[in-house]
Amino acid sequence: MLLENKNILVTGGSRGIGRTISLKLAEEGANIIINYSKSNSDAKNLLDILNTDCNQKHIMIQADVSKEEDIALLMQQIESHYGNLDVIVNNAGSTKFIEHSDLKRHDSSIFDEMYKVHFRGSFLCIKYAESLLRKSVQPSIVNIASIASITAIGSNIAYCAMKAAVVNMTKSLARVLAPIRVNAISPGLVDTELTKEWKDYRKKQIDLTPLKILTTTTDVANEVLHLILSDNITGQNIVLDGGRTLN
Repeated sequence: MLLENKNILVTGGSRGIGRTISLKLAEEGANIIINYSKSNSDAKNLLDILNTDCNQKHIMIQADVSKEEDIALLMQQIESHYGNLDVIVNNAGSTKFIEHSDLKRHDSSIFDEMYKVHFRGSFLCIKYAESLLRKSVQPSIVNIASIASITAIGSNIAYCAMKAAVVNMTKSLARVLAPIRVNAISPGLVDTELTKEWKDYRKKQIDLTPLKILTTTTDVANEVLHLILSDNITGQNIVLDGGRTLN
């Protein structure tokens, strides 16, 4: 069990990419803190699955990472329950599909939403968890970004900009938080329930990808595990895109 007794917070951990990450890390012995905002039933379902192994101590905690007070309370609950934190996977996110050329729909509300969830939320989770992470022997942070941070091609302009900010922040924090390691993962378009609705966009991305595949949630989960275990990698942005950024 590569992660036995490690306490790992996965934000947005009940659905999509977060769910697969939670399952993968639990398989390796980690205690998973499933953070969710609105999907209580999904979180409860996942918790029931994880708790089939009575030797592990998994919990679910509701917190909206766009709200600083929720994040502060989240970390207080983790400290009360576990005493420390070994890993944060900043995965929580949301988006809306808006054509980049449609500037009128890119109003201040979409920029505020993307900023609060993707960038500020990730930063505040790290800020409030720093003292808990420093109690760990091998603390690590993994930020889930996107190839939109590199290509500026994504669901909307604000999303692309905030993912670029996450990658930049990853490098800054890796420098100042060491020996806490901080890395990012930038997947291409990921095959999830949400993206299944974007039929034309999915087809275009597959056609432009040399390997003619979409990134899977399992691809992302495997790379999260790799970064947690790799004690000589920090400040990096790992691209998982089937070669999409080549075109």
